[in-house]
Amino acid sequence: MTLDDQITDLIQNTPSHLINPEAVAAIAPVLKAIGVQLKYSQYYILQNLEQSWVMTALSNRTQPNARKNVVYAYPTLQDVAASQSTIKDPQVMALPVPVINILFQLLAMKPIDSLIFCETPGQLGQGIEVRRQDLEALVQSQLAQAQTPPAPTDIA
Repeated sequence: MTLDDQITDLIQNTPSHLINPEAVAAIAPVLKAIGVQLKYSQYYILQNLEQSWVMTALSNRTQPNARKNVVYAYPTLQDVAASQSTIKDPQVMALPVPVINILFQLLAMKPIDSLIFCETPGQLGQGIEVRRQDLEALVQSQLAQAQTPPAPTDIA
């Protein structure tokens, strides 16, 4: 599924009682701009039986009190199995999720600080980090632009 198809699907299938479809359409350019920087149109996310994403708490070796919660997005099931963060728990499974949905869901998941997109199969030590704080700032900027009335074109 292309990124444009994913955006159309997200707009059409987001419950309107939770968020206005026009708001989803307004932030779609931000989601797509990040999505085109990633190699894959879908990634595998570890989830429990309630479909909650499995978070990993990371701490800095030099600053043990500096912690952040991340969710890993894997390009293949083999990478999920090879990952150190994979929990050997029968209640946890890896499911494919379209990249646009991953980015959109990050906005609502306050406990998650970042997504780590593992981009190269077999090389899990490398990835692209998308911080929720940065994504929120881009979305707020996009929404502000969408609300600004256009300048008059015929100034006489």
